[in-house]
Amino acid sequence: MALFLQIHPDNPQPRLIQQAVEIIRQGGLVAYPTDSSYALGCHIGDKGAMERIRRIRRLDDKHNFTLVCRDLTEIASYAKVNNRDYRLLKNLTPGPYTFILKATKQVPRRLQHAKRKTIGIRVPDNRIVDALLTALAEPIMSSTLVLPGDEMPLTDPYEMRQLIDHEVDLIIDGGYCGFEATTVVLLTEDTPEVARLGKGDASSFSEV
Repeated sequence: MALFLQIHPDNPQPRLIQQAVEIIRQGGLVAYPTDSSYALGCHIGDKGAMERIRRIRRLDDKHNFTLVCRDLTEIASYAKVNNRDYRLLKNLTPGPYTFILKATKQVPRRLQHAKRKTIGIRVPDNRIVDALLTALAEPIMSSTLVLPGDEMPLTDPYEMRQLIDHEVDLIIDGGYCGFEATTVVLLTEDTPEVARLGKGDASSFSEV
């Protein structure tokens, strides 16, 4: 049975944040809020937790996992960022965007897209996530909390308790955060390409 923590969305309680971070460090799988929807997250180096996400969501090896990062400095350790990409990321982070970039050697191969060697990168605009990342001091490996057969992510932590209570180690109730997916932007070619329209405004890409 998963631990259930109610964390204030504007003033996250440090004691509860530390409790959540310890669960992540020990290989736990966490359902947590972001600025677009709830997500499943685990330690970047934990293969077992990643496989649990695959089972819950029934993902194949073509799925791009996402590293949820604190800031641009952290992104540069895990993704290859040129000057154009840096300017775009600086303008749009934190925010409801997922950027697909070429992965660096620091990213475990199992997290990369099997053929393209890419990784998704996120910097959410959410105080709970920011507190978790600050305490953890490294990215959270993440995937949107969408169950097989559903089109929309789960939004109600109490419903999560009913549906995935025995499949995760922690559910963070951070209040309502929406159910719209992020806007996904490919930064692997000469020009940015919007692969999926979501919550993030895509109009700025015509100006890049």
